[in-house]
This record gives sequence, C-alpha cells and structure tokens, in this order.
Amino acid sequence: MAEPGGGRPVTVSDVQQLVRRKDEIEAQIKACYELLEGVNSQGTASPLGEASPAPCVLMVSPTGLQNDHKALMKQVEEALHKLHAREKEKHAKDEAEALAEAMSQKQSLPQAFARVNAVTPGSPASVSGLQVDDEIVEFGSVNVNNFQNLQNIATVVQHSEGRPLSVTVIRGGRRVHVGLTPKRWAGKGLLG
Repeated sequence: MAEPGGGRPVTVSDVQQLVRRKDEIEAQIKACYELLEGVNSQGTASPLGEASPAPCVLMVSPTGLQNDHKALMKQVEEALHKLHAREKEKHAKDEAEALAEAMSQKQSLPQAFARVNAVTPGSPASVSGLQVDDEIVEFGSVNVNNFQNLQNIATVVQHSEGRPLSVTVIRGGRRVHVGLTPKRWAGKGLLG
C-alpha cells in the first residue's frame, strides 16, 4: 500500500489484503471471547481441573487484538479513500478528454447552411433516410460557400429528378452521407 508521502498508488489488491487481515483478527477476537466465556461458565477451574486464582491467562488479550483491529480498520478506510479518490480523478480526466475530443470533432465538422424542419413519411426524403434536425452541409453541388437561398436547392432538385443526389448532413455531431433521389410521388414536390 502507498505511504502518505509517496510510493505506489493503492490498489484493489491492497485493500483486499487489508480486509483479509481484518477478518483474521476478528476471528482471533471471537476465539478469545469464546475461550473466556467457556472459562467463566466453568468457574475458575483451569483446563487441567486445578483451581486457579485467575480465570485465564491468554497469550494475546482480546483488548490488544481490538486495538490492532481498530488500527487496521483505519488503514482500510484510508486505503478506500485513496482508491476512490484515484478513481474519481481518473473518471474526471476521462470525461475531460472525451469532452475535448468531442469539441475538436465538432470544430472539424463543416458549417451547415440549412436545417431539415420536416420529413413527410413515405416521401423520397424519408425513404433516403433524411431526418428532422439534420443540418445540411452539402446538397448536390450546393454547399456553404455557394448557398444563397432555398431556391439554390430547388434548382438542384429539379435538375436531378430521377437521378441520385449526394447529400451530406450533420446528425448528432457526426457527418452522415445520404443518397437522395428526387422523384414524383403521391405527395407534394420531388422530396417531401
């Protein structure tokens, strides 16, 4: 186990070892009390049947074991605090790295020039996989650099009827490519 001034970090194995030592001491304490209770219930007779002035002289007293137990429990508590603090630190670091990565990915995504507000079920847009809230970054030849108004998209759609169009959107922070074929269908327009 790591010492307060340095050394290696506390591991789960260190804590498990301390808990095993704690269990051993608890078993010794229990055995001492059982021995004392047995002697007290039999009077002051020694195991050899002779009268003795003291109930029992133990090599290890229950009080000494209890002090050892108390010190060991303090070590277990400190080790658990260190272990949890390290895990909390690691978790915070992992979250910060994930956030930094997400931010760098977001910054590297192209700028959108339009957002999908509605997609009619069964329409060519719906069949192609276009979704509400998709942010359009490329629609055929239209992109952020040459987009002026929605008429640009209408023109591309009219000239592409029956032919697949490449559409790139940002969905959930990721770039997604959709193959869209404008065509006549039961509803309004060529896309829906």
